[in-house]
Amino acid sequence: QVQLVESGGGLVQPGGSLRLSCAASGLTFSNYAMSWHRQAPGKERELVAHIASSGGSSVYADSVKGRFTISRDNAKNTIYLQMNSLKFEDTAVYYCKATIWLGSFREYWGQGTQVTVSS
Repeated sequence: QVQLVESGGGLVQPGGSLRLSCAASGLTFSNYAMSWHRQAPGKERELVAHIASSGGSSVYADSVKGRFTISRDNAKNTIYLQMNSLKFEDTAVYYCKATIWLGSFREYWGQGTQVTVSS
């Protein structure tokens, strides 16, 4: 059974930092591309950052470029999202997703962790 468990969310002031983690189990982690997504109240879920299975390439939403960094540790079956210079508009529930191509895309989602940026 595949499980993705996010942690590290919380309340932070504007300009502050948080590091999110997503621990995966029940899958061959190094075979999966991983990504972080977020959903703010009343808005659609959006891609924040994506990292290849090898960790060799990553992609970011324009809104977080230069502030967020995605990374992965295949030995620990974990990905991270380092979030710096947080803004009010970064407030959302953050989800991690695992994706693999097996003739079609198969994907798994975590349950999400709340990030609130407020003064």
